[in-house]
Amino acid sequence: MSVDAATVRRIAHLARIAVTEAEVPHLQGELNAMLAFVEQLSEVNVDGVEPMTSVTPMEMKMRPDVVNDGEIADAVVGNAPDTVNHFFVVPKVVE
Repeated sequence: MSVDAATVRRIAHLARIAVTEAEVPHLQGELNAMLAFVEQLSEVNVDGVEPMTSVTPMEMKMRPDVVNDGEIADAVVGNAPDTVNHFFVVPKVVE
């Protein structure tokens, strides 16, 4: 796949990047090099290769999915000037 100058301008427009006409050929070359690298990666045989979450073998740490208040409600509202039942009290702004 090859990127032409019109496609470079369109990508720049969609990305909201100001590109001068002098920069278009350089960017065209850069994008074509990136696409060539991606095409080269697609040629690699990955049959039997397990997906990894890290370069070192490890399991994801899981915690129980339970709803709680974090057990730090007093610390959260500790510096508030006024609270009621662990809620911030704010002045009324709408009549």
